[in-house]
Amino acid sequence: MPKKATAQNKINPDPDKEGKAFPSFEAALSELEKIVIHLEAGELPLEQALNEFERGMQLVHLSQQTLQQAEQRVQILLNDEPDAQLTPFTPDAP
Repeated sequence: MPKKATAQNKINPDPDKEGKAFPSFEAALSELEKIVIHLEAGELPLEQALNEFERGMQLVHLSQQTLQQAEQRVQILLNDEPDAQLTPFTPDAP
């Protein structure tokens, strides 16, 4: 019986060129964190390390695209308000 999609394992249904479904932004970040941990441990054989690195780069590219799309959506929403301006995000700001 297949698992139900949750916020943690939700995938984007649009398949990539190999027919695999793209992971959600959150799932991509989680997978990327695991890849970094494996690579930093330095215990993988060279070929496996290269495969992990390649997958990590795919996830980075996917995540960047997702963030760019989100930024575009925010800009579109702000365009509905002529006085609204984009300001740089600073996480420490009150």
